[in-house]
Amino acid sequence: MYSKILVSGKIEIVTGMHIGGSDAFAAIGAVDSPVIKDNRTKEPIIPGSSLKGKMRTLLARSKSQKIIMEAPDKDDIIIRRLFGSLSDIAPARLIFSDCFLVNAEEMKKVGWTETKFENTINRATAIAMPRQIERVSRGAQFGLHIIYDVHDLEQIREDFAHLALAFNLLQMDYLGGHGTRGYGRVKFLELAAEKMLAADDALDEALLKELNAILKGVN
Repeated sequence: MYSKILVSGKIEIVTGMHIGGSDAFAAIGAVDSPVIKDNRTKEPIIPGSSLKGKMRTLLARSKSQKIIMEAPDKDDIIIRRLFGSLSDIAPARLIFSDCFLVNAEEMKKVGWTETKFENTINRATAIAMPRQIERVSRGAQFGLHIIYDVHDLEQIREDFAHLALAFNLLQMDYLGGHGTRGYGRVKFLELAAEKMLAADDALDEALLKELNAILKGVN
């Protein structure tokens, strides 16, 4: 069987999000910590690697009884088959893409990004050390594009249940840096599963309806 399912939707930024880009050539007085941007449009993006890494980590934590996480190759088998593992021959079933801004024109009114001024205090000297952190503005929406490779129809419902769990866990956590200070809350919108390629009729509309019902459980 060689079938693919597209999981699409939107990621909405609920609180300012910071996923860092390069500041190697920042001018004097520029933002200390810029966000990563698309080189072509200069709009902020969410790298697929950031989304994948965070979702995998949250799922692994949800299944672990240990405070200190083990190596990814020791993750639960379901996590390894979804996200990949060097110890397994089979490739990851989930293929993540970078997420691009889909409401750029709307966000121009408030700005795609904002600059937040913060201070850290030296406890020995009580001297404040100000810095400027760029964040993606609240309300920005990014297109979600994840391809699921179908390997085993008997496992597909279980796989999608764990994907939905990862979405829900991320909504209760944060994406990017500085999350414990209020950054990076996100919400998933309009999640849907769509058959993109199927080698036979086993991947039927009834099964797709079930998968979409699982995704609708993300709230």
